[in-house]
Amino acid sequence: MPANLSFDALKKAVAAGEIDTVLVCMVDMQGRLMGKRFHAVNFVESSFEETHCCNYLLATDLEMATPPGYKATSWERGYGDYVMAPDLSTLRRVPWLEGTAMVLCDMLDHHTHEPVPHSPRAILKAQIARLEALGYDAMMATELEFFLFEKSFDEIRRGGFRDLTPISGYNEDYHILQTTKEEAVMRPIRNHLFAAGIPIENSKGEAEAGQEELNIRYASALDCADHHTIAKNAVKEIAWQNGHAASFLPKWSADRIGSSSHVHQSLWKDGKPAFYEADADLGMSELMKHYMAGLIAYAPDYTYFLAPYVNSYKRFAKGTFAPTKTVWSVDNRTAGFRLCGEGTKGVRVECRIGGSDLNPYLAQAVMLAAGIKGIEDKMALASATSGDIYDAAEANEVPRTLRAATETLRNSTFLREALGDLVVDHYTRAAEWEQEEFDRAVTDWEIARGFERA
Repeated sequence: MPANLSFDALKKAVAAGEIDTVLVCMVDMQGRLMGKRFHAVNFVESSFEETHCCNYLLATDLEMATPPGYKATSWERGYGDYVMAPDLSTLRRVPWLEGTAMVLCDMLDHHTHEPVPHSPRAILKAQIARLEALGYDAMMATELEFFLFEKSFDEIRRGGFRDLTPISGYNEDYHILQTTKEEAVMRPIRNHLFAAGIPIENSKGEAEAGQEELNIRYASALDCADHHTIAKNAVKEIAWQNGHAASFLPKWSADRIGSSSHVHQSLWKDGKPAFYEADADLGMSELMKHYMAGLIAYAPDYTYFLAPYVNSYKRFAKGTFAPTKTVWSVDNRTAGFRLCGEGTKGVRVECRIGGSDLNPYLAQAVMLAAGIKGIEDKMALASATSGDIYDAAEANEVPRTLRAATETLRNSTFLREALGDLVVDHYTRAAEWEQEEFDRAVTDWEIARGFERA
C-alpha cells in the first residue's frame, strides 16, 4: 500500500499552511526512527533531495553508546557522515502530530552515494531483489504485541522501572469489556495510523493483563517493514500523549507472558499466490515446501535477528505460547512455524519465534534469504509435527540465549553467502556488545540472592 501523500500534495499543503514540519527519518539497527524535523518549506525547496547524519547511527546500541569493534565506523575513522536520501514514495501525514508529515530515507555512502550495506532497509531490499530475480514477490504481515502501563514513561523511569502496573488487572485476551476501558489509547492508535496510510486491520487484547495486539494487513515485504516501524513508533507516541507508557520489551516480568511479533509470509507470482496449489496436500505447492524447508533449517542461524537482546530469550518457555522448537505444524501455536490457511489461497507460514523487539527489516530479510536458499537447493520439507511441541524431544531447539544465537550467526556460512561478510560481522559485533554490556551489569536478582547468604 503506497503512502498517502504525494510530493505535489505536500507542496500544496505546505503553501496552504496545513503542514509546517516534515519528519525525515532513517531506521537504525534497533528498528527505531531516527532523523530530523525539517521546516516544511525548507524540505520542499531543497532537502527533499538529501540530508546528512552521523554514521554512528548504524553503529550504536539502545543507549546510543559508541561500541568499539565496528569496521564501518569508529572513533579512529572520525565518525563521518551518511547521506539520508528521502524515499518520496513513503511520504505520509502524521495525524497524531499537528501539522506534520513523515518520510523514510535510504542510507547512502557520503562519498560514493552507494547504499550502506548494513542499513536495515538496504539489507531487506537486497533480498527482495534476489527474490524478484527468481520471479517472485514476497507478501508479509507482522503482529505487534506490547503492554500498556498505568503510568507514563517519565514516571516509570523516575521510579527506577520498579512500579510497573499494567493498565488492566486481568488477562484480556479477546476481552471486549476490558479493551473498552483502553479505547482512549487504542482507538486513536488505530484511527491515526489508518489515516497515515497504514492498513490497520484491528487491535485486540492479548493473553496477559495490559497486553495489546495490533494487526496490520499484509503487504509487500518492504511496505510491511515500513508499516511495522511507523506503527511501533506511533504506539509509543500516542500512549505518551495519553499519559501512559507502551513497552515492546519481550519479557518485562518473570511471572507474565512475553510479547512477540509473529511474521506471516507467502510468495506471489504475477499477482497470484505461488504457495497455493489446489490439488496438493494442505494446498501447499512444491515452491512453498522448499521455502519452508529453508526457513526451518536455517532458523538457528538467523535467530539473533528475531531475538536481538539478552531479554529476548526470556520469552522462550514452555506453556507460554512462545515456541522453543524449530519445527512446523498445522494451525498449532506450540510450533516455531505454524501453517495457516491450509487448503485455501491464503495458505501461508507464520514464524512465531520473533519477539516484540525485533527489527522488521532485518527479520524479514533473513527469513527471505532462508526461503530463497530452500528454493534454490530444492530442500525437502520434513513432515509436520503435531501435539504439544514443547514436549517433542526429537525436535530441534531454538537457541535459548543471546550468547548461543551470536555463535550461530557468526559461524553461518548461509548468512555470509546471502548477506555478505560485512553485514554478518557488523551484526555479530552488535550481538557481542549487547552480551558484554549485560555481563558487566549487577542485577537485582544477584543482590537479593547473595547479599546476606553468599
